[in-house]
Order: sequence, then C-alpha cells, then structure tokens
Amino acid sequence: MLRFTVWSAASIVMALAAAAPAQDFPNRPVRILTAAAGGGNDFVARLLAPPLSERLGQQVIIENRGGLLSAEAVSKAPPDGYSLLLTGSSFWVSPFFREVPYDPIRDYMPVSQATSTPNILVVHNSLPVNSVKELIALAKARPGELNYAASSIGSPPHMSAELFRSMARVNMVLINFKGTGPAITAILGGHVEVMFAPAGAIAPHLKSGRLRALAVTAPKPSALTPGMPTVAATVPGFEVVSVIGFLAPARTPDALVNRLSREIAQVLQRADVRDRFFKRGSETVGSTPEAFGAVMRTEIAKWGKLIKEAKLRAQ
Repeated sequence: MLRFTVWSAASIVMALAAAAPAQDFPNRPVRILTAAAGGGNDFVARLLAPPLSERLGQQVIIENRGGLLSAEAVSKAPPDGYSLLLTGSSFWVSPFFREVPYDPIRDYMPVSQATSTPNILVVHNSLPVNSVKELIALAKARPGELNYAASSIGSPPHMSAELFRSMARVNMVLINFKGTGPAITAILGGHVEVMFAPAGAIAPHLKSGRLRALAVTAPKPSALTPGMPTVAATVPGFEVVSVIGFLAPARTPDALVNRLSREIAQVLQRADVRDRFFKRGSETVGSTPEAFGAVMRTEIAKWGKLIKEAKLRAQ
C-alpha cells in the first residue's frame, strides 16, 4: 500500500509539473518562423498571426528567415512553445534531395496542420488536349518532347508531376524554375507545355482563358474547383495535396503543444478565416498534433518511395 501511495504522489507531482508551463503560457511574444516573404507559407502566417495573437493574449511575431534557416532555428530553439515553425510539404521532401540541417521527425513535434491545397494540372492553350486521357495519349505518342514546369525541386508541383509521370507511365522533361511565379510565367509564354500549379496561384490565368485546366490533384472533386474532374478519375490512386502546418521544437511539453494546437484550430475554424483561405485556393484544417504527425509520416513514406524508385536527383 505504501509503495502505491508513494508512486501516486510522485505521479501527481509529475503531472502538475507538466501542466505548469501551459498555465501561464504565454507571458511574452510568440515567434512564427517561416519561409521568405511573399510565398504561400508567409501568406498563411500573416493571415493567422493577428487572430492567434488575440487568443493567446500576446503578440505573435513573424520571422521570414527562409525555409532552411527557419527550420534550423526552430530545431535549436528552447522547447518552451515560444518558437514555432510554419512550413509545408517541401520541408519533409527536401532531405531526400539534399543535405539539410534538420531531421523532420526527430527534431520537431507536430502541432497542427493549418491548410490543405490541391494542385491543378494545366496546359498551354497550344497543346491539343482537353483531358487527362488526351494528355497521356499525346505524351506517349511524343515521348520526351513535352516539357513540364516545376517551381523548385521537391515542391508540390514538382512531386505532382513526378508522380504523374510514374503512375501514367509517360516521359516528359522537367524544366525547373526558382519559384511558382517564374514557372507560371514560363507556361503562360508557351516555353513549357504542362504544369501542376497551386490552385490559388493559377486561378486568375484560368479565368482569363490563358491556360487550360485539365484536372485537380485532390483525391475527390474539390469545392475549390467546382466541376473540375480529378486526375485520379483517369489515373486511379493519384493524389497530391500540398500541406502547411505548425511544428514546435522536439521535447516541447505536451501541455504546451496541445494548448497551441487548440488555439490554432479555433482560429482556423473562424468563418472569416476559412473564407479568406478559400478565396486563395486553400482549405483550413486545424488538426490535432497526432493527426498532423500521421500526415507527415505518410507523406515522407510516399515521397521517399517515389524518389528512390524513380531515382530522382536534385539539379
């Protein structure tokens, strides 16, 4: 009985100690470190920072250090909840292509998935195809002749195209650009014929008729692209959705991670926030740490397998 009593007392002390950091958190500004200003990650950070500041009662500061520098800084930051990394799919794909100063699983704790964004398969108007089936047929009839644009190696547009090449068994040539903007400019100018582009970024050019949309990469028809077929309808099992979410340094107490996750989810559930993201081609998520961690592990396994089997390399 004495042993049980001592164990229970120790457990209570440990539980109280674990909960203590969350009780007075935060008592100073919270930092969100993310990629360069102007990109998709930066947009998410700047949209969420003001309402998150309101909920936390402290200012949320955005630091645009760039992808690698932000990831490294957060991996080395104190695990106290005051430094968060806001990053996307490229974060856990990049280690397959190059040496990076972090381990996406070991060095971080998932907090919450923020958004989900499908890509849209688009072609230049000069290409005589109106469906995924026709594009596959043309690519097989002209192996190695069609070019596709990628915003960067390991980015969702790049990985979408590589998965398409693998699953549809077509030979198209990668033309790599430094960013989504230059890649879209290239396809608008007819310098490349095919691209898997972020829904929000490509939408204005689809409305203007300068490019032709063939399908969305979401696993099922998306409210973001009403009436548009999925790539999976022609290539069964095809699915690519760009993910952006929050990570904390490894060993951050669960109480703090859960608190941050709840606050972020509350912000993402606001109708005005959901509407602003929807207009930019993304859907809000607001997941639990466990759910976001599962998404990351699934993504790492999926893309690691493709990169190895296709023998993809950084250019």
